[in-house]
Amino acid sequence: MPRSNARRPRPASSALGASAQSFDDKLLGITATPEVIAKGLEADAYQLGVSVYTWGYPLVRMEQVAREYTRVPSPRPPTGYRAPLNRIGWATALASPAAKDMPTANNDTFYMSAVVVLEQPYIFSVPDTHDRYYVVNVFNMWQELEHYVGRRTTGTRAARYAIVPPGWSGNLPSGVKRLDVTTRKVWLWGRLRIAQGEDVEPVLELQRQFRLRPLSGNESSPSLPELPAVGADEFGFLRLLAFALQSNEVKPVDAALFAQFARIGLTADGFDSSKLAPETRKGLLRGLADGPAVAIASTTSTASVRSGWSWVTGLDSFGFNYPLRALIAGPYLGGNGEYEAMYPTRFTDSKGEILNGRHRYVVRFEREPPVGAFWSLTMYDASTKMLVENPIGRYKVGTDTVGLRRATDGSLTIPIQAEAASGEDAANWLPAPKGDFYLTLRLYQPSEDVLSGRYTLPEVRRLD
Repeated sequence: MPRSNARRPRPASSALGASAQSFDDKLLGITATPEVIAKGLEADAYQLGVSVYTWGYPLVRMEQVAREYTRVPSPRPPTGYRAPLNRIGWATALASPAAKDMPTANNDTFYMSAVVVLEQPYIFSVPDTHDRYYVVNVFNMWQELEHYVGRRTTGTRAARYAIVPPGWSGNLPSGVKRLDVTTRKVWLWGRLRIAQGEDVEPVLELQRQFRLRPLSGNESSPSLPELPAVGADEFGFLRLLAFALQSNEVKPVDAALFAQFARIGLTADGFDSSKLAPETRKGLLRGLADGPAVAIASTTSTASVRSGWSWVTGLDSFGFNYPLRALIAGPYLGGNGEYEAMYPTRFTDSKGEILNGRHRYVVRFEREPPVGAFWSLTMYDASTKMLVENPIGRYKVGTDTVGLRRATDGSLTIPIQAEAASGEDAANWLPAPKGDFYLTLRLYQPSEDVLSGRYTLPEVRRLD
């Protein structure tokens, strides 16, 4: 018989069939029993609860900051930087343990803050700082860094910038650089370098030359409505988020995600918990409770670890990493991207044990960090995230620390302990609290050696 050219059917055990059979498709065989429905409702609400927390936390946090940082105490402490809406506030002293506004505050720069309601463009004028380091970050209401103004990016000569709200069209004055932003409120968060022991008055005069004015020249006195009083409401976070969304549009790239939250009662019209099934309610509350842990855990996939130090990169562009954005908006509010400054942080010693003031430690720099501006190693109490009170009033060691002892080979050894240090490196003592603490190594304008990892960070060795 002649040979047939027809293809024979493949047996079910072919590669394609085996691959298809390897997937246990439970959806085809599941039955919609009350138990299955209840389990599904709770699981769905749980994952949506985690998502809505990590996505929405920065907006809630920034709306709180907008109100807290424009509520000016009387008298205002010298470390304070609060100012009324559309005004610049400057700290006139370096942060201390008494400064509670900013977690993990630096002890290197005077801070600046301005919350701006953009009913029109605002002209931000900066003076010639004659190469003195400064940076002003322009954050939108999602705690996303949209612009830098300062030494690294725009130089230190006098200049003017227009902060322009979404949808605005018009003419700007000659010589003004346009900075478009994506939300109708922004937060200007600045830092101006002052060295230890430096005469303060010239720096204060520089501060007075930073100016913020509406394009029209007509000053207004807007106010922000009070946030809802949520008290002990178990859904307080969602009620605050719903309120914040009334004045902050969902970004187009987030529209699909936001639409999912309707299943837990959050829509553009607000938050309504009245129709939530008991299982949905249970899962949602559990998801909201676990949201902070998910934000913290984002560092495992985003942080680089070098010689025991970890730092997070990507702060200039979070993309869809909502847990990381939430983390930065919380305990690391206002952080710079890695090209502006790097913040290697560590909670453990070289053996992986938690840093605690009952022990003595040492950090030895074979050579000081190669940076374009300056560096500092700062001590923080692990429970409060604040600077540590100590008898010599030293909260950091760094480029400008007076009286540091450097070895002839250029190395620098820093004793870290609660009790006063002794020995040849005692002048370099960085006081620690009695309990748990952590260290942040700030590297302002890090060099390529730092960014690439060619510069080796020092270990934290325990001595007892």
